[in-house]
Amino acid sequence: MTTYRIAEAADVLGVSDDTVRRWIDQERLSARDMGGRLCIDGADLARAAEELAGEDDHVRSQQISARNQFPGIVTRVVKDTVMAQVEMRCGTYRLVSLMSREAADELRLDVGVRAIASVKSTNVVVERA
Repeated sequence: MTTYRIAEAADVLGVSDDTVRRWIDQERLSARDMGGRLCIDGADLARAAEELAGEDDHVRSQQISARNQFPGIVTRVVKDTVMAQVEMRCGTYRLVSLMSREAADELRLDVGVRAIASVKSTNVVVERA
């Protein structure tokens, strides 16, 4: 099971550590103590990223250039025998990548896994973070 520390969750959601702590206190995010550190389950963080995506108050601005890397969390993976469709939430951005099933399996992409989407022109490359 993939878990995230507060700082990692904040990075994925595009907010500050304090905002994540506030959301935990408000029960917008659930966290559990793991050896003295609060951790958030990856699948729960993926659901929260989807829910928070429509809200404007938590978004930090991102500069856009010809080459972009978007850290985020995998929110959905659909595989058939040859291809895989991987959806990610990177702050307010929803990115979808089509790749070979073999690549998705090698990267062990699953809901809740942290990943980086690299965008160049019309291609999106997903790397395991």
